Amino acid sequence: MTPSPATGSRGGIAALRIVVALTVLTAVAATAVDTASRTPLLPFNFFGFFTIQGNILLAVILLTTALTGRSLALARGAATSYIVVVGLVYNTLLVGLAGGVALPWANTVMHLLFPIYGLLDWILFADRPPLPWRRLRLVIVYPIVWLAVVLVRGATDGWVPYPFLDPATGYGTVAVYVVVIAVVFLLAGALVWALSRVRLLRI
Repeated sequence: MTPSPATGSRGGIAALRIVVALTVLTAVAATAVDTASRTPLLPFNFFGFFTIQGNILLAVILLTTALTGRSLALARGAATSYIVVVGLVYNTLLVGLAGGVALPWANTVMHLLFPIYGLLDWILFADRPPLPWRRLRLVIVYPIVWLAVVLVRGATDGWVPYPFLDPATGYGTVAVYVVVIAVVFLLAGALVWALSRVRLLRI
């Protein structure tokens, strides 16, 4: 029996997602190894960067959808919102600053290529239902928890992943950035939610 075009499309997209996800996870692993080769690798610090968390989260979700055929629409929508913010924040506020991903290829994968791919995957491959607007508020839950942990750590042990969250700059300044970050996540989520109604390639 000859496979239908839809079946072939699903198989091709699944294969693409597996390759992309494994590339991203390899970039994260390579960054960890590179960091450990130069300084002691502190897992709580390394995995405290939202870049690392956002890349791992979407990569694992895409890998799961490819291997199981489940759409995981809500989780993928939220993770896509996060990776869009990762790309946007890095390329507008953090590019060129010291302390980032030292490996050029891994930096490009995590901060540029994967954010672009994540958004294109969401737009092009309509293997998800339109996301209900009432669930949009869930997008902000994970970033709020992350911000809370970062702020507590900044106030206690002095470690922060990004300079704009450093309490040394003043809590008023940090508060402004926190509000801006929350708004950016919601706007990214709203964009992803709206794009869930676009169905360019039905699979």
